[in-house]
Amino acid sequence: MRVLIVEDNRKLADGLKQLLADSGYAVDCVADGDSALSAVKALNYDLVVLDLSLPEMDGLEVLREMRSDRIAVPVLILTARDGLEDRIRGLDLGADDYLTKPFEWGELNARVRALIRRSLAVRTSLVEAGPIKFDLKSGQVFADEVAIEIPAREINVLKALMLANGRILSKAQLIDSLSSFDEDISENAVEQYISRLRRRLADHGISIKAARGLGYYLQTPGDH
Repeated sequence: MRVLIVEDNRKLADGLKQLLADSGYAVDCVADGDSALSAVKALNYDLVVLDLSLPEMDGLEVLREMRSDRIAVPVLILTARDGLEDRIRGLDLGADDYLTKPFEWGELNARVRALIRRSLAVRTSLVEAGPIKFDLKSGQVFADEVAIEIPAREINVLKALMLANGRILSKAQLIDSLSSFDEDISENAVEQYISRLRRRLADHGISIKAARGLGYYLQTPGDH
């Protein structure tokens, strides 16, 4: 499970990241609205923890743009604003929950678990590309109903390409799908994972195509 924290208070953001990482989540942090929108458009998050008092772009505006772009990731608003009007506005704009500062760490963790659990319950866990199926819950990959073994990093690349549904993903986007923002993964490593995946998928009629200068996309039988 991957969580995005949008919080400009560095100390609080670091504390949230450590709390959620200790609970087993992959966590990314950004400190402003523009970075938040770029992140949710590039990656598939399971939850966004969103502060309202952000520099330049208010958190409610970030939420409004996310929902306008049909980005349906669950959003937990985290803010010092405790007025009823702010809570109503946030919920009306598409927030899934609302927690005011100061808060108890245990309550935050419980709300995160509940939102992710609720989200998983209403969406299918299977993503399909031709004869290949990816179970998002178990992390298993099946080809023609038979489980195939793929190393973890290659699985993450495959997951990103399958979720893109034929859309081109840049090397930078694939690097982000492999790690938290602070991990160092090179473009050469991505090319190696792509090369290995190509060999694994070739027997099943699935191709990973390169769009010169742009990135990679998945092509299944029957695609043109």
